[in-house]
Amino acid sequence: MQPLHPGDDLAAAFAAARVRLGLVAALFALAGLGWWWTAGQMRGMDEGPWTGLGTLGWFLGVWIVMMAAMMFPSVAPTIALYSRMTRARSPLSPLVFTAGYLATWAGAGLLAFAIGMVAGRSAGDALAWDHAGRPVAAATLLVAAGYELTPLKDVCLRKCRSPLGVLLGGWRDGWSGALRMGAKNGAWCVGCCWALMASLFALGVMSIVWMALVAGLIAVEKTLPMRRVATYGTAGLLLVLGVLLFAAPDAIPALTVPGSGMAVM
Repeated sequence: MQPLHPGDDLAAAFAAARVRLGLVAALFALAGLGWWWTAGQMRGMDEGPWTGLGTLGWFLGVWIVMMAAMMFPSVAPTIALYSRMTRARSPLSPLVFTAGYLATWAGAGLLAFAIGMVAGRSAGDALAWDHAGRPVAAATLLVAAGYELTPLKDVCLRKCRSPLGVLLGGWRDGWSGALRMGAKNGAWCVGCCWALMASLFALGVMSIVWMALVAGLIAVEKTLPMRRVATYGTAGLLLVLGVLLFAAPDAIPALTVPGSGMAVM
């Protein structure tokens, strides 16, 4: 056996770093493609709060691409860390892990679609903008603001910001293990972000502007060193938007008021 030299260790470290950087770059590239595709699909479809969701197949396809575009930048460090921990076992495990992550968000999308369909069919015109639609949308934003300050939000956010403990605490080998670990990581992410996603529906799920805002808030919460500052700032913004949506929706920039046919500029 030949002796190891310090240069060999350094070369291995640089190789591992290049692999992780390549994976992160690929995730960001996929996110960019997702934004481009989603922007094209959403053009002319923004009808403001409680925009129609279309058919199940169409909505689910757009939803998964949306989640990739919105979540890949903030989840990239977790996937890169998992890739480093599994590079000697299987180079495809990070892809399976990512698939499990997206599968959880696909399940959340199915639940959102089901709730939307049931609410629309049972309530009918009662949830129209001129009836209860605006108060319900405003209340959704206020509930989301309150959730930002709850212990459950704090626990889920800490799990998302500290992936090493989550990965080591629930480690599973093999591709099935990668799928389960990715799904579990996605579940923590859903627990952290479900209220923000509900806010997106309340502001206009087919609006690229509000989609970008929610994605930015998610990224800030998961990456800003001062966790409390991020969550309190998000709660404050949602509170202001909720009050304005109820009292003066015309004062909210980029909001498409249902029935007006155009966004408020």
